[in-house]
Amino acid sequence: MELESIYEIDRVAGFISGRGFHRVALQFPDELLKDSTRIVAALHEKLRSLNQLHTGSNGDAKDVRLYVMADTTYGNCCVDEVGASHVNADGVIHYGHTCFSPTSTLPAFFVLGKASLKVPLCAHKLCEYTIKAGKPILVLYGLEYAHAITEIKASVGTQSCFKLEICYADTMSPVITPSETFSSMNGQPELSDGQCANGCTIEENNAPYRIGGLTWSLPVGHRMEDYLLFYVGSDDSAFANILMTYNTCETVRYDATEDLLVNDFSQQKRILKRRYFLIEKAKDASIIGILVGTLGVAGYLHMIHQMKDLITRAGKKAYTFVMGRPNPAKLANFPECDVFIYVSCAQTALLDSKEFLAPVITPFEAMIAFGRGSEWTGAYVTEFRDLITSSPVEVKDQSEARFSFIQGGYVEDFEQQDVEEDVEDGVSALVNITEKALRVRDKDSQTLMNGTAKSGAEYFAARSFHGLDIHTENNFPEPFLIGKSGRASGYKNETTE
Repeated sequence: MELESIYEIDRVAGFISGRGFHRVALQFPDELLKDSTRIVAALHEKLRSLNQLHTGSNGDAKDVRLYVMADTTYGNCCVDEVGASHVNADGVIHYGHTCFSPTSTLPAFFVLGKASLKVPLCAHKLCEYTIKAGKPILVLYGLEYAHAITEIKASVGTQSCFKLEICYADTMSPVITPSETFSSMNGQPELSDGQCANGCTIEENNAPYRIGGLTWSLPVGHRMEDYLLFYVGSDDSAFANILMTYNTCETVRYDATEDLLVNDFSQQKRILKRRYFLIEKAKDASIIGILVGTLGVAGYLHMIHQMKDLITRAGKKAYTFVMGRPNPAKLANFPECDVFIYVSCAQTALLDSKEFLAPVITPFEAMIAFGRGSEWTGAYVTEFRDLITSSPVEVKDQSEARFSFIQGGYVEDFEQQDVEEDVEDGVSALVNITEKALRVRDKDSQTLMNGTAKSGAEYFAARSFHGLDIHTENNFPEPFLIGKSGRASGYKNETTE
């Protein structure tokens, strides 16, 4: 019974049966794989019962095939539509932590799980801190604790702090389909007119806030800065996403495992400072790599094209890479790239690139770095789908020198005259670049300087090592040693004992 409750066997079976699916992919993170066989057996049994109830016969669930997926191509929090397509799945059941990123082609059902929480202790801590803060409270939480929010509300209502203003975020619907994905501008399913997810009234033109599967609304005239954020959950990527997005709000986190409050987030403040440093470093980049961190989140292709256009208009060179989860070893294979832009979901976009050869930034940071005159006001956007509907960044005249905080002086991003020639005669410009890249460099003179390359070809032409040297003055063929030929199991002319 505990397994059926935690993994919502009844609701999942109803979703599969109601949609008429025949091939369903079950996506598990590594920590839940141990329960996958029992979940599959329980689902088969429940689907068999539903089939018998609907048909009135002793049918079984053989017409519904379940496939277990693990080791996802990208982040565990996103629906792995690439893996599901390998088995021609009709839909995906996603288990565990999720970012609620909308899908592109397949419907999905999210099973959030139910982490243990001591409700009376949590409610007491909430009331205690509410009285101390003296300002309205907005309660956010990890999705694994969504099942306990109703009990927390009831417990807080019986205590002395019930008169203070306390707002609770609600979870979105666990079902996401591609048709709902594109029904709204920000890529999330729309709510009914005048109602939020938990039934509270929403005034006109006061759209609810949404982040990581949570949604809430504020009274007219109130701002997020007016509220103290009380977060129930662990210090994970979901909480980091909230801290970065609402960095001007006072925040306190309740650790359910240790039963204590944490309000020292100086480390997260330092992360904001480092992100600003990466923006300044990206401004000096000439060659930019675009890392595709998802092939399923709706709008990812549009954002890649938007990043390419932004980079090109800034007079820089862009290359696109699809490589799954990035790591220092993978990105070190592309030393010509000065910076990488990671297009992925909001909870995996903030990649710590301290050990990487080149920094990794988000699309939001790229729009600030490559848009001349753009300034960071302190607001931070981790969701790239929120940038798709925003107005395009204006790239001002690049002929003026720009002050670089990294180099400590004025620099020119590129020669404006070369760009005009490229527009007028693209073929001749390509020939000139090719000739420059293939030019043999004298040992005594440096025709190309490291750090000034505008393309991958120029970068490799400027390297000190170019492979084996060919002595052109020697017209005689070099001696070669011919090894064995044939298959490894038995080379030709191989002696046998």
